[in-house]
Amino acid sequence: MADSYLDKAHRWGKISSLTSVAVLLSVPLAVCLYYDVWPAASSVFSGLLKIIPLFWTTGVIEVLSFSPLLGVGGTYLSFVTGNITNLKLPCALNAMQNAKVKSNTPESEVIITISVATSAITTIVIIAVGVLLFSPILPRLREGIFAPAFQQTIPALFGALGAGYLAKHWRVSILPNLFGIVFLIFVPTLEAGTLLFLTVIVSLIGAQLIYKRGQKKDKAA
Repeated sequence: MADSYLDKAHRWGKISSLTSVAVLLSVPLAVCLYYDVWPAASSVFSGLLKIIPLFWTTGVIEVLSFSPLLGVGGTYLSFVTGNITNLKLPCALNAMQNAKVKSNTPESEVIITISVATSAITTIVIIAVGVLLFSPILPRLREGIFAPAFQQTIPALFGALGAGYLAKHWRVSILPNLFGIVFLIFVPTLEAGTLLFLTVIVSLIGAQLIYKRGQKKDKAA
């Protein structure tokens, strides 16, 4: 049953990913065909060379970092709908915590897929409503007395979600958090995706060291 579900998730995930890429590329292609204006190949490659070191590297790092946390269905849905760091990943982690399931299990696969899909649908609905209702007054709110609140939305979101994990697994969280703070002090412009990947590696190393230390204590006892 689990293998059948994962096979279907991979199949439909690949279809949705390729469809999304085709739709994204069809917009500039349609503009070029309609106006019969094509960019020079040298200009295209010149532009790509400027973004490859940043966005392409971050894209690969995000896949390696997020996929183990999001599972198969959640990964495909998240990378198709976007906004993973701000919405999809926190929603998936919160859903697993509320459902009291462990990661990389059939239960977490279902829970994460449902939570990411719900987040995507909710995001689309909220954005549509917000554009229609708040677009006239939103610029005034962002420039008025509420401007500092808009600047702290993401830190507040991750702070609220991360507090529970830090309190529950405080020994594992000390090393990656210290590493991230020190790294940002020396490289404050580092992209969030790259920093996340580095802290994940440090977290895995720290957890392994704690595990081995616990085994040695058990043997000594």
